[in-house]
Amino acid sequence: MAFQDLLDQVGSLGKFQILQMTFLITYSVGVNPYIVLENFTAAIPGHRCWIQILDNDTVSDNDTGNLTKDALLKISIPLDINLKPEKCNHFIHPQWQLLHLNRTFSNLSEPDTEPCLDGWEYDQSSFLSTIVTEWDLVCESQSLTLLTKFLFMAGILMGSILYGCLTDRFGRKLIIICCLLQLDIINTGAVFAPTFIVYSSLCFFAGMSAADLLTTITEWTMPKFQAMGTTLIVCAAGLGQIILGGLAFAFRNWYTLQLVVSIPVFFLLISTRWLAESARWLIITNKPQAGLKELRRAAHMNGMKNSRDTNHREMQTLRMVLTALGGGVTFASITSSLSHANELLPTVIRATASGIIGIAGSIGAALAPLLMILTTYSEPLPWIIYGVCAILAGLVVLLLPETRNKPLPDSIQDIENETQVSRNAKQEDTFIKVTRL
Repeated sequence: MAFQDLLDQVGSLGKFQILQMTFLITYSVGVNPYIVLENFTAAIPGHRCWIQILDNDTVSDNDTGNLTKDALLKISIPLDINLKPEKCNHFIHPQWQLLHLNRTFSNLSEPDTEPCLDGWEYDQSSFLSTIVTEWDLVCESQSLTLLTKFLFMAGILMGSILYGCLTDRFGRKLIIICCLLQLDIINTGAVFAPTFIVYSSLCFFAGMSAADLLTTITEWTMPKFQAMGTTLIVCAAGLGQIILGGLAFAFRNWYTLQLVVSIPVFFLLISTRWLAESARWLIITNKPQAGLKELRRAAHMNGMKNSRDTNHREMQTLRMVLTALGGGVTFASITSSLSHANELLPTVIRATASGIIGIAGSIGAALAPLLMILTTYSEPLPWIIYGVCAILAGLVVLLLPETRNKPLPDSIQDIENETQVSRNAKQEDTFIKVTRL
């Protein structure tokens, strides 16, 4: 008897599957905000050099002649090409003549400037603190923020390979628990990182623990419900990111936001007690008794008692609309891609192959932050590359077979048999057409 027949007898979409799906959706809501968390914790606020006469509270009015903050800023910080205060340089000496532009001064040369030597003063209107303000990752050090994103994505790449193999070796449930525990401990520990190097290293290990939640739910449902399960989990990921935006608005300190996102995952670990192992995986890996136990559990919950038998400061609105539209289309394409991939791959290598397939995506995700460096040469260039890659990927889909409402293959032989049947059907169709002529 094929596993699909067993699944029909215990119920392919009952209380048991709904409960398992609820757990996985909750995990997806709690885990996916980590992927975009650094959009807030690593935000680069407005900044300028720290100036003694401007920012030192011990400087009295007598020392500055009762000048306003704007006046002190004018004589201390040069203006950039946009007539805004420079972010990375300041005048070596106060330029008092700038307060008297109506007067003429003889023998004036271009004032000397130097990089910020005493630190920076940060705009706290949006964020009270970020990792950028924590370790002064601005000016010459600003590219280091891309390093943390690269390491996180590289961790996802490594985790896809490592945990994909471990999932097929030790089971779906155990690896999900390990990933959740690792992710929470590491992200909580990142709050107390003493140096940026330690924080960046933790980002790599946090990326490794991004668990694959889709394999488990697709192996417990009928083919016609698998796409729905995949869609719900991906939508839950989007919901988690929406919630993250609200939390970032409420908690403006990066370490507070990190803790608020991390601590609830500890409570999610409690619910893994009721998370079921994939019976399909247990049976395929020669553990029939354990698989039957999970099937009986599903049958009992499902009530199947017989189963035992243009300009930028002007284009902001348009940019926001296009960004939201692009994000939605991206999530839709990811949903379709993941659903198709799980339906194509046989059970014996599904998690491993999913990890291998994810290598290409993870490499692209890891390189994506680095591509933003190309904005130095041309601002649209990274976005052109992203768009062209998406178009080429879409054309490749035309080469894939249809899997709609077909049972999941369990072995490599199932794939070969399906291919042979499809080939014979095409040959028979051609023969019939030729005969009619």
